[in-house]
Amino acid sequence: MKILAFETTCDETSAAVMKGRSLRSNAVYSQIKLHRKYSGVVPELASRAHLEKIPVILRSALKRAQNLPPLKPGDFDAVAFSRGPGLPGALMVGRVAAEAAAELSGAPLIGVNHLEGHLLACEFKNGRAARPLEFPLLTLIVSGGHTELWHARGYGDYRVLGRTRDDAAGEAFDKVAKLLGLPYPGGPSVEKEAARARGKGPDFPRPFMPGTMDFSFSGLKTAVSYYLASELGGDFYKKGLRLQPAQRARVCKSFQDSAVETLVKKTSQAARSLGLKRIAVGGGVSANGALRAAFGALEGFEVRFSEKAYCSDNAAMIALCALRRLEAGGYKNSLKVAPDLAEPGW
Repeated sequence: MKILAFETTCDETSAAVMKGRSLRSNAVYSQIKLHRKYSGVVPELASRAHLEKIPVILRSALKRAQNLPPLKPGDFDAVAFSRGPGLPGALMVGRVAAEAAAELSGAPLIGVNHLEGHLLACEFKNGRAARPLEFPLLTLIVSGGHTELWHARGYGDYRVLGRTRDDAAGEAFDKVAKLLGLPYPGGPSVEKEAARARGKGPDFPRPFMPGTMDFSFSGLKTAVSYYLASELGGDFYKKGLRLQPAQRARVCKSFQDSAVETLVKKTSQAARSLGLKRIAVGGGVSANGALRAAFGALEGFEVRFSEKAYCSDNAAMIALCALRRLEAGGYKNSLKVAPDLAEPGW
């Protein structure tokens, strides 16, 4: 079974080819340099970059998979794309590209929930889907746009337990990095600074939100802003005032400690409440070393992360979702069935 997949939900343009459970290619173009001067993703610029780069990325993916263009009937058994959630303009570029590829190759078209992709990315090992997930399990999807807990009972059988009510964890990392004058994307920048920290930093709150499985990180971001205002003055950002490197590192570590402790504690509490021993963590923030270490220190749980190469957005995970759906014996042709983005199930 050969699958072509596209991923264009935010600021990575990606195309991948899978043959069976082996990943033949996974071409990715990152827009980080384009958005860095704005300290965040600009949707209109992202859409235009996807439109410009997707033919190049498709050619690269096909070439690496030894399936040179042009596409022709019989090349693929299915064409998959991220149907959401994501930026509307960016999603449309990927969908149109997938529709064209499906038409040219005569293959069925499969719309995939992007967040399911982050879960199934945990199955990849050295370019193969060699680590099948064991269900049931508790899933934490933690990225720039999403922080969600799912009860995963099988492939395509997911129940949302909690979501962020405001900022996602990755978004909070980006915004704190911006306040501190660190480059975008904020997650790697904050992690790098935190690793340099010596001594005790400020004591930021842990937004545990007792009684719910939802998340909220806007207050933590605001606490960092208030701290900076108390140290530098209320208009510190406009004036370009920034902390000294040593103090900045301590602030980064304190913020990261708070975010990581919140994610780990709420995830483990949710797993215990459902009697689950297995946890899978996916999404861009799952590449954070402190988060991985904290989950690794949990007792009584088997915790699975995706390899770091598959933490950020990529088409390989979309292809794998399509493969699992085809193996289950069916699919929704997204040209005929309007996808329901409210819930992650098939």
